[in-house]
Amino acid sequence: MTISTTTIKNSYSGNNSNLNFTYTFKITDADDIEVIIRDAAGNESVKTLTTNYAVTGVGNAGGGQVQFVSGQAPLSSETIVIRRSTPQTQGMDLIENDPLPAETLENAHDKIISIAQELQEQVDRSIKLSRTNTINSTEFRVDATARANKILTFDSNGELTVEQELGSNRGNWSSGVAYAERDIVKDTSTNNVYYCLVAHTSQSTFSADIAKWSLLVDAAAATAAISTAQAAAATAAADAATSTTNANTASTQAGIATAAASAAASSEANSLSHSQNSQSSATAAANSASAASTSETNAAASAASAAASAGGGAVKASTNDTTPGFLNDKFDVGLGLKKEITNAGANEKFVISSNALVLAIALGG
Repeated sequence: MTISTTTIKNSYSGNNSNLNFTYTFKITDADDIEVIIRDAAGNESVKTLTTNYAVTGVGNAGGGQVQFVSGQAPLSSETIVIRRSTPQTQGMDLIENDPLPAETLENAHDKIISIAQELQEQVDRSIKLSRTNTINSTEFRVDATARANKILTFDSNGELTVEQELGSNRGNWSSGVAYAERDIVKDTSTNNVYYCLVAHTSQSTFSADIAKWSLLVDAAAATAAISTAQAAAATAAADAATSTTNANTASTQAGIATAAASAAASSEANSLSHSQNSQSSATAAANSASAASTSETNAAASAASAAASAGGGAVKASTNDTTPGFLNDKFDVGLGLKKEITNAGANEKFVISSNALVLAIALGG
């Protein structure tokens, strides 16, 4: 029987109830099956034939089933991997002149192919160089104690080596010391931290070997940045204090301005009151002047009336005798009489005369 597939394993997810899982490759013995359960955390456990499962389909080209024991169904969080694991032994014993059945030869060849396929499956899961790459040695010779807490890396020649993650801490750099790749040192002149790129014996000054080191921690720049930050913080604090002072001054000025505004409002109210009082006084004065004028006019009229009654004195033709010839036009004289106007238009004097009688009327004043 031929082997027509390179499949040597099948994978399934459990569901808490399924007990039977199919494998799709040929085995020649029930022991040629390896059953592995992988949990959610990645932990793997290899199950035991008969104790945990049974196998059907031995010798079938299309495979058979792995049947878990009742009560041991894989969980829904578990993965079941069924892989062929052929013993790397040779059990065929040919005896001279004995019959050599074709099936015996075919089974032997099938076993060899099965082992080759299984080895190839392991190679496929391995880290390896590409087909055009080379490496002188894939070995490292340090024991488990020396490998503890280290990493697998490559040296300057591209060969495997076991080192610490960042290298060995060698403390302060010193001249005349043999440094290895990835060693870590501190340059005390700057406090910068470096790691070694090329193995070498140090010279008299660190700067002479600077090309062999790579900067890991720039302490000098960090110190400068701290100084700058501190200066900026001091400036900010001073600015904040100035701002507080200015705010207090502004608050004081605002108080003064408020008081001044209040005083101005009070003065405005007083001025308005004084204006109103002055206006009232002016009105009263005007009224008093008008009353005085009226009294003066009445007094003048009374005086004129009294003078007329007394038979003498000046007669005022009008309140303001400014019309020339005012009285002249009002009087006509008869025969033997004559009239005469003097001081026309300003306290006129009107004279009527005859050979026997002279009548004089003084106007105005």
